[in-house]
Amino acid sequence: MIYLQLFISFLQVGLFSVGGGYAAMPLIQNQVVELHPWLTLQEFTDLITIAEMTPGPIAVNSATFVGIRIAGIPGAIIATLGCITPALILVSLLAYVYKKYRDISVLQNVLACLRPVVVALILGAGLSILAMVLFDGQTPTLNAVDWIGAGSFVVAFILLRKFKWNPILTMCLCGVAGLVLNLLIPAV
Repeated sequence: MIYLQLFISFLQVGLFSVGGGYAAMPLIQNQVVELHPWLTLQEFTDLITIAEMTPGPIAVNSATFVGIRIAGIPGAIIATLGCITPALILVSLLAYVYKKYRDISVLQNVLACLRPVVVALILGAGLSILAMVLFDGQTPTLNAVDWIGAGSFVVAFILLRKFKWNPILTMCLCGVAGLVLNLLIPAV
């Protein structure tokens, strides 16, 4: 039964996550934290970090991680297949349709309407993750702010946007700085 639940859950994620892995994060969170309590919110945040750092699409990495955590290797395979099946079918169909009708203005208008929706989904996922990092699941107050996490966010944002640093180097730098600062500054 768990295999069927994993497949259907990630089939829904794969089917409704228009815009890539980051747009899928709210859907994955809904499936694995809220609908099926397979992970806690903290574990979900860790999942995003691991899925981000490993090679491959973030939604597929997330499906594999959740599947292996819930039902071992068979669960990982089933969850991953559930996540990629809609994409395999839809991309094949869309490639055919796009190749045949790419010059029609209606198709161009539909694609233009989807862009703001994708941006909103990614922004929502990013704000959820930022709130989890800054407030560690607590009620958002000034006393609950994780200042090391907030500082890491600001530094990473500046390094990436203003100075165009390599994202991998920035992520490693923030990880090492966070580790050192958390060891040096005891939690209050």
